[in-house]
Amino acid sequence: MKTFTTRRLPLAASIAAIIASVPLANAQSEEPLGIEEVVVTGSLGSLPGEDVQIFGFGKSLLETPRSASTISAEQLDRFNITDIDELVAFAPGTFTQSFFGVAGSLDVRGTAGETYFRGIRRIDNPGNYPTPIGASDRIDIVRGPASPIYGPSKIGGYLNFNPKSARAETGDYLTETTGALSYETGSWDRNVFTAEVGGPINDRMGYYIYGELEDSESFYDNTETKQNILQASFDVDINDNLVMKFGGMYHDYDGNQVAGWNRLTQDLIDNGTYITGQATPLDTDGDGKISHQEYGATSGALSNFVFRPEFVDESSVIPEMALVNTGTTQLDESNVLVDPNDTLDNQVLSLYLDFEYETDNGLRITNQLFYETIDNINENAYGFSQFGEVDMIEDKLVFAFTTDIGSMTADLQFSPSIRYTDFLRGQDFINEYFDRRDLSQSNAERDPSLDTRLLATQINDDYSEYQSGDYTMFGLAFLGDFSFDNGIAVTLGVRQDYVDADVTTPVELLLFPDGEIPQASDSEELLSWSASINWTTEFGLTPYFTIAEQATLIAGQVGDLPTAQVASGSWTDTSDLWEVGLKGSFLDDSLYFAVNYYEQERVDFNAQAIVTNPTSRTEGIEAELRWVVNQDLVVTGGWTNMEVIIVEAEENGGQFGFYGADDIPQIDPTLVFGGQIIGIPTSPDGRRAGIPENIYTLTGTYSFNDNLAISGSVISVDETPSGSSGAVILPSYTLLNAGLVYETESWTFQLNAKNLTDERYFRSNFPDLFGSQIVLPELSRNFQARVAYKF
Repeated sequence: MKTFTTRRLPLAASIAAIIASVPLANAQSEEPLGIEEVVVTGSLGSLPGEDVQIFGFGKSLLETPRSASTISAEQLDRFNITDIDELVAFAPGTFTQSFFGVAGSLDVRGTAGETYFRGIRRIDNPGNYPTPIGASDRIDIVRGPASPIYGPSKIGGYLNFNPKSARAETGDYLTETTGALSYETGSWDRNVFTAEVGGPINDRMGYYIYGELEDSESFYDNTETKQNILQASFDVDINDNLVMKFGGMYHDYDGNQVAGWNRLTQDLIDNGTYITGQATPLDTDGDGKISHQEYGATSGALSNFVFRPEFVDESSVIPEMALVNTGTTQLDESNVLVDPNDTLDNQVLSLYLDFEYETDNGLRITNQLFYETIDNINENAYGFSQFGEVDMIEDKLVFAFTTDIGSMTADLQFSPSIRYTDFLRGQDFINEYFDRRDLSQSNAERDPSLDTRLLATQINDDYSEYQSGDYTMFGLAFLGDFSFDNGIAVTLGVRQDYVDADVTTPVELLLFPDGEIPQASDSEELLSWSASINWTTEFGLTPYFTIAEQATLIAGQVGDLPTAQVASGSWTDTSDLWEVGLKGSFLDDSLYFAVNYYEQERVDFNAQAIVTNPTSRTEGIEAELRWVVNQDLVVTGGWTNMEVIIVEAEENGGQFGFYGADDIPQIDPTLVFGGQIIGIPTSPDGRRAGIPENIYTLTGTYSFNDNLAISGSVISVDETPSGSSGAVILPSYTLLNAGLVYETESWTFQLNAKNLTDERYFRSNFPDLFGSQIVLPELSRNFQARVAYKF
C-alpha cells in the first residue's frame, strides 16, 4: 500500500502532457513580479508588510479586508516553532484540538482548516502526517473561506505554505551560493538534521534545496518519529516577460497516532487516579488477536447503543464488558494508549510548475500546475486501521489586468481551473475499543491478546468502509478590486464550480455488506461569492467589512468521497460568513494591530462529517498586535474569544458519541470498560468541546547586541469540556516558553525551553466522538538545543 502503483501511470502521463503543452503561468505565486517589500530592520519579518496573496492583488495585510496573520521563517527559528499546533502563539483563532496526537492541519475558528501549498489546496490531512514547516520561507494563516480564485474550501480558514525560494526577499535572485547545516537535539532523544543550499545557476536562473532528517523518540511511550523531507525550487527568467517556477517536496513519515489516556474520569484529570483492571479474554483461536467474529461471539452486544445516558442501567451491559482484578493507581502522563506495533506511515509527493507572463500592455497571464499524491497506512491495535492512496492534480489559469478609470484603480482577475482527484481508501472502525487496555501495565506485564484486534488492513477484509473513485472539479472565477483615491476599496468575487463524482464500493470486502451501495455517481453545481469594503484612512486606521458564501466538499480523511454520501447527494454544502474589523499601523509603520468580530455557519447537518467538516455555527473576536519597539525589541500579542455551536447537537439536544465513565455515573465503570456504550450524549447548549472560549498570547524577543538575543512567549488558555456532554472538564493552563540564541556571521547556537513551569495540561482528543473516553496529556517541561553553520 506504500508503493506507487501502476494505476498512477495514466495520471503521470497526463501530467507530462500538460507540462509539455502549458505555455502560461500563475500570478497567484507567492512572489509576484514588481512587488516591493518594505522591511523594518530587526523586525524578524514580523510586520505585515509582505504580500500574503489572499486575493492576489499585491496588497499588504493592512489593506486586505480579511483577518489573517503571517509568520516569517525568522520568527519560526527564533521561537523554535516545530509543528503547526504552536502557531497559536502568533495567529489568533488557530487553537487546534488533538487528532490522535498528529499535527496535520490547523483548526481555524473552531473547525478543521485546510493546508495550501503556494496557493493550491493540498489533499486533506486532518491527522495522517504532521505538516512540515521547517522548509517554509513564510506561513500565512487566513481566517475565513479562501478567495474565489482558490476554489471551494472549508469555512474556518487555511494555512498557506510558502517554500524557501531561489529568490531573495527583494524578489531578485540570490547573488551567490548560500546555505546552512544544522543539528538539533533535546528532550526524549530528539535528533533532527537539516541542510539547505541555494543560489544562482546563472543571471537568469536560481535554485534552492532543503533537506531534513529526523529520528526522534517521544514524550509518549512506544512512540517515535522517523521522517525524511526533500524540497527543491527553481526559478527561471525565460525572457523579460516570461518567468518559469518549478519544484516540489517529498515527505516520508513513519510514526504512530497517540490516543492518549483511556478510562477517562474527572478524577483522572484532577488527581491522576486511574482505574485498573484487565478485560475479559475473547481470543478463542489463540492467534493473539481478537477478530470481528470473536467480538461478535460474545453473549450480547459489546458495543451497546442506548439513546440517552440517563437510560443506561445494568441491563445495558453484558458479562464480557466487565473488568477483573480492578483497582486504582497513579498514571504518568507519558503512559498512553499506543501499542509497540502501531504504525502511521505516509509518503507524500508534491510537485508544481508555474509560468508567469506579463505583456507589454500590463496583462498578466499566469498558469499554476500542481500535483500531489499520498500513500497512507494507519494501524492501531485497539481497533482502528485505514489505508489511502490518493492522486490529485490541479491546473489554474489566471488573467489579471490593472487599469485606471478616473479616480479609481481596478485590479481584475479571471480564472478558469480544473482539479482532478483519484482515490482508493478503506477504513476499519467497528469494534474500536479504547478502554480494554490497562495502561498501568507495562508491555512485559500486559497480555496483548486481551485488547489487540485483528485489523482489516492486515487481512484485506472486514472493512467498515471502502471506496474507490474519482471526482473532477471545473471552476470559473472572477475577482475584482476597485480602489479609489479617497482610500475606499471594494473587493468583489464570484465562482461557479461544476463537480462530477463516481464512486465504487467492493461490498465483498466489507464486514457488513448487506444493504451497502456498490456504486454511486452524482454531479453538483456550486456557487461561491464574496464582497468586501475597506477604507484606508490618512490617520492610520483601516476599517473593513466582508460577507461571503463558500461552497465546500464533504470529503473524508484523505480527500475521498464515501459512496453513501455521493448516493444521497450529501457530499457538498455551503457556508456563510460575515466579518467586521479594524486594522491600524502607527509609529512609522512599526506598530500594527488588527481586531475583528465574525460569525460563520455551516448548517446542513444532513451532510454532517464529524471527522473532517462538522456542521457548526461560530462567532468570535480576534485581536492581534505586532510592535517593533526599537531595533532590539519586538513584541506580539493576541486574543481569541470563540464560541462554536454544533448545529446538530443544538437542534437535537446532543449528537452521536461514545459515553465515558462520568457520562453514566449510575454504573460502575469497571462493568463497561471491557466494551462501550454509545448513544446521544446530552449537550446542554450544543457547544463544541475542546475549544476554549478565551486564549491570550504574548511573545517578545530582545537583542542585546548583534550576537545575543533572548525570546519568550506566554500562552494562556481557558478551561474547556473534554467531550460534548461536558462531564469532564479540562482545566485552564498557562504555558511559558523561553529561548536564548547566540549568532556570529557563520554560526548559530540556540537553546529553547518549553513549558518552563512544567504545567500539567491536556488537549481534547477527537472531542466530537471520543471526548468523554480519551484525552491527550500534553508535554511536560522540555528543552531543545540547536547548532547551525551558515555559508
